[in-house]
Amino acid sequence: MKQPKHFLWRAEGKVGVVTLDRPERKNPLTFDSYAELRDHFRALAHEPGIKAVVLRGEGGDFSSGGDVHEIIGPLTKMTMPQLLDFTRMTGDVVKAMRHCPQPLIAAVEGVCAGAGAILAMACDLRYAAPSAKTAFLFVRVGLAGCDMGACAMLPRIIGQGRAAELLYTGRSMSTEEGHAWGFYNAIADPVLPPAMQAAHALAEGPTAAHAMTKKMLHQEWNAGLDEAIEMEAQAQAILMRNQDFRRAYEAFAAKQKPKFQGD
Repeated sequence: MKQPKHFLWRAEGKVGVVTLDRPERKNPLTFDSYAELRDHFRALAHEPGIKAVVLRGEGGDFSSGGDVHEIIGPLTKMTMPQLLDFTRMTGDVVKAMRHCPQPLIAAVEGVCAGAGAILAMACDLRYAAPSAKTAFLFVRVGLAGCDMGACAMLPRIIGQGRAAELLYTGRSMSTEEGHAWGFYNAIADPVLPPAMQAAHALAEGPTAAHAMTKKMLHQEWNAGLDEAIEMEAQAQAILMRNQDFRRAYEAFAAKQKPKFQGD
């Protein structure tokens, strides 16, 4: 993949790493970085060599969200069509993250606020340092908590009542709360090594199956149980035709560890 202009990208074997890289401002997001993140996550669908992705921030913070001067200020002067173009673009970042086949892992430390908290929320797994302070603080700038899918996703992760409190108040969720509530999968200091370890472990697994799991986790939100069971029946039948399924059986029969290749 080409090197983006507004964040850093590197591949470490089968694992890609996206680094938000404006540490002097706590890695805020801009019009350009939103658009480039959207395009980058869309492009990952066409990168079969990348099997998992870690999202992190440089300099001890994850992301402070939309830049006050570069985004919020200009938004106050826009027309309704321009505003709607912007809000749809930011939502498209989350759509791109949820639709890219690779599992996404957020490695969060320090400030994780506003749209930064949304980026963490949109990942499949989240690891946090003790320093992480996560806030969905849209109410602090006079906006609703329903930003970039927050009202749909956050209650599913931590529960309706907890999500409502965070979205109404904009207060910070501590790392301990986030872990107890299921927002964070683990707490670690430093946080990047275990996040990378998890990504590499996923990358060595049956990645076609991981992509199907991610797809079903997303699609079944709006499905009834009977429909979901049928969707999963079809998904598993498809994967049973894959070579990784055969490799797993043959390795089991030979009392060996399977070597998955993602096909």
